[in-house]
Amino acid sequence: MTNSWKKYILWFAQEHLDFRVAEFNSIIKLFGLKHRKLNDNTLKPFWIVEFANEESAIKFASRSVSLRSIYELWGHSNNLKSFHEKLQDSIKTKENLMDPYIQKSFKIVVETYNKHISQKEKVEKIETLEYLPFQGEVDLKTPQTEWCYIEFYGLDPTAVPSEPDDILFGRLVANGQRDLIKELSLKKRKFIGNTSMDAQLSLLMVNQALVNNGDLVLDPFVGTGSLLVSAAKFGGYVLGADIDFMMLHGRSRPSRITQKVRERDERVRANLEQYGCGDRYIDVIISDFSNPLWRQGVEFDAIITDPPYGIRESTEKVESKTTSKQNTRSKDMPHYPSTSHYSLQQLYVDLLQFSAHHLKVGGRLVCWLPYHRDDYTSEMIPQHSSLVLVGNSEQPLSGLTSRRLLTYEKRDINAPDSAQLSYQLSNSYDFRDRYFNNAPESRTERRMRKAEQREIGRIEALKRGKVIIDNKEAKNNLNKSRFQ
Repeated sequence: MTNSWKKYILWFAQEHLDFRVAEFNSIIKLFGLKHRKLNDNTLKPFWIVEFANEESAIKFASRSVSLRSIYELWGHSNNLKSFHEKLQDSIKTKENLMDPYIQKSFKIVVETYNKHISQKEKVEKIETLEYLPFQGEVDLKTPQTEWCYIEFYGLDPTAVPSEPDDILFGRLVANGQRDLIKELSLKKRKFIGNTSMDAQLSLLMVNQALVNNGDLVLDPFVGTGSLLVSAAKFGGYVLGADIDFMMLHGRSRPSRITQKVRERDERVRANLEQYGCGDRYIDVIISDFSNPLWRQGVEFDAIITDPPYGIRESTEKVESKTTSKQNTRSKDMPHYPSTSHYSLQQLYVDLLQFSAHHLKVGGRLVCWLPYHRDDYTSEMIPQHSSLVLVGNSEQPLSGLTSRRLLTYEKRDINAPDSAQLSYQLSNSYDFRDRYFNNAPESRTERRMRKAEQREIGRIEALKRGKVIIDNKEAKNNLNKSRFQ
């Protein structure tokens, strides 16, 4: 692979902006790509980046889910007159580079950002490029080469300038992996739950974890396996663990409104088989993360996970009771161990310590940390002496809450236990409590008020002679039918 440095236009989708730089840096490291980044404003959808060769640009596009398309740059300026002059000069000085495309069929696409223009205006802009030396046929459906003319009118939709801030022209090299977002959509996923991670964020996490062909990937809070699907799609061999017996065996209540009972084959494995990744599925096991079952010496290439926050899914661990009830069990009854609350603080302590022991050197831990925006400081990010924080991206959840995608990379295999955790969340910090009790009316008060309203409604219905159906009994009968 020879080095022939060229400039390229990276056109990103304008969503999850805070994740863009972390994904870019991760893919660059994953493939060891040589590059030079030429623009400082990473919020813009159009970046200009130099790659050592076109193969590097294609490799980057083969993994990025934030990237829409990548173009070889032929002209760029911040005003129209200068743009046309530079483009014509570029064609003259790079005549030998233009020769392979002169006789090929082509089409020119006009894109404007932050400003809508009519089809007639688009045609007029194409006609200003009449000096291009193309001699091939125009083919709008299946052209051999595709060119793009781009006008960028800033990021503020309330202050659109009369003239574009940037004008760019380039040849399409490759498209990003945006199609995977639709392919892996939860809408068509066989097995989902209340907290299944959406496809785009799952793929971003896998890219930041540097998952590659043949890597061993673990999700210790696997749920319905959304992260395993994305990891397997990029070539990883996947396994997971979760304390929720009902979820892993597909016996929990369905998340879809139209579905009353789960199908018998709803499993994590079914999800991977749905996308042709069944051969990369190792297993999922029922496990209490606070008491790891992995032996010393087991190493993973990546650990990607979304721990429960205690909102839609409970945070719990197995608890041993000092006293047990007598004569309450028979031999044929299944055993469900007692559980207790698993604090978010202790969960992250365990997660970082587990990763420091079981990640290979250079392996990555990618996980989410929820928080109340008013509480956030950089000091609340958990740190470990064996793990370097290389990514920290925010996703707003509501006006009051957010979560951060934290990416750690293991650097030191021989760190002493006494120095393993350098900081942890304050023991007084309780995200669940802040989430439910931050409003003027606490969650308990709201429940009591609604219970009183229901009771008043029930009494009024009885007065009108209405027959009251016992919904609790109907719900219990439905739960029993799931196990028959």
